[in-house]
Amino acid sequence: MWRRAGLAGDAQAETKEEFVKVRRRDLERLTTEVMQLRDFLPKIVNGDILGTFQKLDAIESNMEKKEEEIEQLKMDCEHFRARLETAQADCMREKKEKLDLRQQLNEAKQQLLQQAEYCTEMGAAVCTLLWGVSSNEEAVKAILGGSKAAKFFTITAQTMESFVKSLSEDMKQQDLDSDENQFVLALAGIVTNVAALACGREFLVSSSRELLDTMMHLLGDMKPGLCTKFKVLMLMSLYNVSINLKGLKYISENPGFIPLLWWLLNDPDTEVCLHALRLLQSVILEPEVLSKSASEMRDTLPFQRIIALSKSRNADLQALAKELLEDLKILEYEA
Repeated sequence: MWRRAGLAGDAQAETKEEFVKVRRRDLERLTTEVMQLRDFLPKIVNGDILGTFQKLDAIESNMEKKEEEIEQLKMDCEHFRARLETAQADCMREKKEKLDLRQQLNEAKQQLLQQAEYCTEMGAAVCTLLWGVSSNEEAVKAILGGSKAAKFFTITAQTMESFVKSLSEDMKQQDLDSDENQFVLALAGIVTNVAALACGREFLVSSSRELLDTMMHLLGDMKPGLCTKFKVLMLMSLYNVSINLKGLKYISENPGFIPLLWWLLNDPDTEVCLHALRLLQSVILEPEVLSKSASEMRDTLPFQRIIALSKSRNADLQALAKELLEDLKILEYEA
């Protein structure tokens, strides 16, 4: 190797290309080794290794994506955990609110029950007093002359219906001393006393037909032997109304009237049977009404039951049943 340069201190130096002096033997050996590498390198670094490197790159790329996804899932998990904690807090608050509302509801129910008991007790007391007062003709006229008379009888019908609906299916006896029982008995008694007067009958037929319909409906709904005093008072009311020809026509034209009488005649209570016979007699003794009911009576009349009642130990029931059997002979002429 040789190099030519300027002397020290010269402003510029001129450098020629550099060469390395190698012995021929060494150069040949280097050339041989390069040729060998050229032949063997493709065999060493084959396609599998290159493919492995490519797969490794892909795996590393997927791992990076998975790490990103894991980080996102962690963030989502924290978000949902926060929402869960909020929801749990809301749930606990709602539970507490429900408990408070349930307590308030129970208190309201208790207050309502107390108010209902008070109203029933007050109603029983007031109506019992009014029942006694209604036996006076002038008092009845004063009641009917008031602006609330029709409303009173509408409420009476609703109260009677509500009472009958409240009776349990397996009820064997009725507590006669209960406020509820006294309340409806007093109402029925008031209606009976009002219907005992001509002005009262006219008022009921003209302005309180809903009450008449309700009483007939309830008499058919109640089981035999149940609430007999209540039944007797309603039958007495209907009988009193039947004294009025218009009232008798209205009652007898009710589609269920004749079946109702047969139903009541099978009641084990003698008072119920007695007043059912009296009501039947009202129909038979009125020719205009009888002419419309004669056919149905002939086809459905329980003669055997009436004959059995004519042999009753109750003198009043026995006498009325015998009298009715005589009256029923008119049906033979109506045929």
